[in-house]
Amino acid sequence: MKKLFVIISILAASQQYAYSQAQPEKKADSTQLKSTLQPYNKVIGANAKTKVGLFAVTQADNKYYFEIPDSLFNRYMLTVTRYLATPQGMSSFGGEKANEQTIYFEKGNNNTVYLRSLQYRQDVRKPDDMLAKAMAGSNENPIVSAFPIKTTNPTNGNVVIEVTDAFKKENPMFSLANSEKSEKKLTSLADDKSFIETINTYPINIEVKTTKTYGNSLASAGSVTLRLNTSIVLLPKVPMRKRFFDERVGFFANKYVLFDDDQQRAQTKYIVQRYRLEPKDADIKKYQAGQLVEPKKQIVYYIDPATPKKWRPYLIAGINDWQKAFEAAGFKNAIIGKEWPENDSTMSLEDARYSVVRYYASETPNAYGPRISDPRSGEIIESHVGWFHNVMKLVQGWYMIQAGPLDPRARKMHLDDELMGQLIRFVSSHEIGHTIGLRHNMGASYATPVEKLRDKKWVEANGHTVSIMDYARFNYVAQPEDNISAKGIYPRIGMYDRWAIKWGYTFFPKAKDEFEEENILAKLTTDSLTANPKLWFGGEGKDEDPRSQSEDLGDNSIIASDYGIKNLKRVVPNLIKWTYEPNDAYNNLSDMHKSVVRQYVRYLYHVLKNIGNNYVTKRTVEEKGLVYQPVPKAKVKAAVDYLGRQLFEAPLWLYPQEITQLIPTKATDEISDQQNQTLTMLLSSGMLYNINQKALQFEGAYTVPEFLNDLQQTVWIKFSGNEKSDFFRRSSQRSYVEKLGMLLLPKELDATKVLNNALRSDVRLYGQQHLIQLRADVEKLMVGSSGLNKLHYKNILVDIDKILSKINKTDS
Repeated sequence: MKKLFVIISILAASQQYAYSQAQPEKKADSTQLKSTLQPYNKVIGANAKTKVGLFAVTQADNKYYFEIPDSLFNRYMLTVTRYLATPQGMSSFGGEKANEQTIYFEKGNNNTVYLRSLQYRQDVRKPDDMLAKAMAGSNENPIVSAFPIKTTNPTNGNVVIEVTDAFKKENPMFSLANSEKSEKKLTSLADDKSFIETINTYPINIEVKTTKTYGNSLASAGSVTLRLNTSIVLLPKVPMRKRFFDERVGFFANKYVLFDDDQQRAQTKYIVQRYRLEPKDADIKKYQAGQLVEPKKQIVYYIDPATPKKWRPYLIAGINDWQKAFEAAGFKNAIIGKEWPENDSTMSLEDARYSVVRYYASETPNAYGPRISDPRSGEIIESHVGWFHNVMKLVQGWYMIQAGPLDPRARKMHLDDELMGQLIRFVSSHEIGHTIGLRHNMGASYATPVEKLRDKKWVEANGHTVSIMDYARFNYVAQPEDNISAKGIYPRIGMYDRWAIKWGYTFFPKAKDEFEEENILAKLTTDSLTANPKLWFGGEGKDEDPRSQSEDLGDNSIIASDYGIKNLKRVVPNLIKWTYEPNDAYNNLSDMHKSVVRQYVRYLYHVLKNIGNNYVTKRTVEEKGLVYQPVPKAKVKAAVDYLGRQLFEAPLWLYPQEITQLIPTKATDEISDQQNQTLTMLLSSGMLYNINQKALQFEGAYTVPEFLNDLQQTVWIKFSGNEKSDFFRRSSQRSYVEKLGMLLLPKELDATKVLNNALRSDVRLYGQQHLIQLRADVEKLMVGSSGLNKLHYKNILVDIDKILSKINKTDS
């Protein structure tokens, strides 16, 4: 979803040079420590309290000390700072991440321990490459803190440093990221109002709770107080084997640059983010023989104990639904959702060893699924899914608007618990998909032919999209007479998801390294896509390809949107009844009517994206087929026709009087604005340039004159005699001429404007040619007209003549 429905492009992780395999160990030399250090019992008094874990942590006289063994110097650690509690009105909530860094402690000279930040942006293919020496001389990790060594523990030789100020005050490794402070307008830290609450240590991690107060000019008190938890997690000594990103499969990935003595140029590489999933040693032969085996370490997600009990089983079901997908990679019981053991005092929700679905008491209608991964390998260490209480409001609105004509249970503001639970389940599956590494696949819904969305037997068996990672909410194409049950309405984990998990999590014990794995996977991907094009990864829906869009369904957005509008026309007359609740001041009606309008606009923009764009299919040189293809002319012409039927024929059905007399709405403005905005886009120099470029590049593609002629036929039709419809028709025709004037006289709009490629091309000539023809057509339309319509045509001719006159003056 969007904060998510954010977060969501290839991630670039900051990393510095480190060998791909075992991390080099640097043994600290304890003989370097000067004898001037204080005795241990002078620093750590008899009343001190010590906890044993990753580091021994001691509290003595309101000071905190770490005891660092030699074995943990130069070991990489991930630090993750999360909010525990935030002020009301702040845009972040307890459990959300505020900072992430990779660090290591280094023993230096003069009885000092340095804290360094790992900046891993480059690597070499082999540690003995000559380029490794060149890189080592140009990649110095910054020292972010220096700690005087206070003493050593006489029983084990561990170095003792005081870390009080590192956590109480500002330290970029253990506090808020600078970007986070800037976003929230936080200024200086108030030392006297900031303190350490607790520091706990566990076998592989340390958890530090702090309270920090910052200046904030926007706050009524002039400051804000936050509670934070910082996890310091020991990363594996030997990183997991990397898996290189393939842009034909949708995984999140970390970027770095690879140098290789045998290559003539540096290579930009991406490491996919995934959990370390490996067979147990005793089961490797079974795994290779194709038997399902359990992994060495299961992926476990716990449910926040703050979650209402009735929703917990559905959240868990959404997690467990992924078990079938992991079976495609050869693992059974690979992932599981569990209730948080509320009576276990040894576990903490903030402990980075545990992945948790955190439940936030927030009115924000959202959920999101981030990951924290080892920057060297992409190994996912943990994830905290953010679940906002008001996500239920979001799915209830979607379900009423999209499925109300199909499912009687959708026709009320408070859904039955079982129905709401199933909707929570599908959102849970989507967000867990992100946490195990999967990006959105907005092209997944294109794999389903529109006619199959109305085929009861087929859609109930296969689902309406091949991926839960698409924003294909509910089957709005199905019509009431199709009698399709909930099985054919809800999204579910599909064939793309199973294939993507197989690609990301299959274990290759025989591959000698990640480079051999890369070659194996590249061939498997090519073969899979050739055999089954429905496995296409369409990306985040942000490029020009109309097949990849959020919130759409089917392989033809024009037909699908027509079906969607047929259903909206069934919803609108029932809104007053469906939104009824005692003592409601028509707020429900207002909210749901806005949702209907938004859904209508979604359909409109799904169709618009077909105009002036290409299909883009990422391929390797081994695959057959084109990467770029124009949208078929017939489909583009159908898109223009759709605009005439569903937009320029004013959608008055959206605003029936029985609704508009009960809620605040500006129907006239909303329809006119949408018509005007659409014409601004369609008659822009950029749109016409795109169409012209396709016509020059591809034989038989849609041309600018064809497009302008078709568009004219949708806007310039005879008036119907219906006063309301004709009002909007006249308005859109005036807007049409206005947009042509903006196209043909760009310098008049801005005297300093420099012509871009579009305006230097032939598009203005096509526009001028079209305007001249339009003038002649308007004269024909004026014949036999009378009253307001005749006056309208006269004014249109005057406006056209003004534009042509200015063009002629410019030319002369």
